Amino acid sequence: MVKERMETALRRQLNRELYSAYLYLSMSAYFESVNLKGLANWMQVQTQEELLHAMKFYNYLVSRGGRVMMEAIEAPPSEWKSPLEAFEHVCEHEQKVSALIHELVKCAVALKDHATNSFLQWFVTEQVEEEASADEVRQKLRLIGEDADGLLLLDGKLGQRVFTPPAAAGARGD
Repeated sequence: MVKERMETALRRQLNRELYSAYLYLSMSAYFESVNLKGLANWMQVQTQEELLHAMKFYNYLVSRGGRVMMEAIEAPPSEWKSPLEAFEHVCEHEQKVSALIHELVKCAVALKDHATNSFLQWFVTEQVEEEASADEVRQKLRLIGEDADGLLLLDGKLGQRVFTPPAAAGARGD
C-alpha cells in the first residue's frame, strides 16, 4: 500500500502529466495553424510521450492499492509569438516537471517508500532526456533566427520524428 501523502502527490503528478500532454497538443494545434507541420508533429509525439507518463503514474497507483481520482486539467495557452517562444515555453515547462519529479523523490525518501523511489528513478532519467530534446530544438531555432529557409528545413526534419514507446512499456503503459 502506498501511504496517503505519497498517493496524493502521485495523483497530483498524474494530473501534471496530463496537463503536459494538453499543453503539447495545444502547441501542435498552434503549429498546424501557422503551417509548420513538422513542428506540429514534434509536439504530437511529445503529447503521446506525456500520455504514456500519465499512464505510468495511473498504473503505479493502482498496483500499489492507491485510488486514482481524476481532477480538472488546467487550460494551456494556445498562442505563441514564434516557434522560438513556444520552445522557450517547452524548456521552462520541462524544467518545472523535473523539479516536480525531484520533489516526489524527496517525499518517497522521507517516507522510506523504496518502491516508489525506485519507480520514480525512471522519470528522473526521462526528464534529463526531455530537457535535452527540447533544448536541442530551441538552440536550433535560436541559430535560425529569422531565416525562413532554415525554419522550413528544421520543420521538415522534425516532421520525421515518430513516437516509440519505451521497450519496458507494456500495453497498460507500465
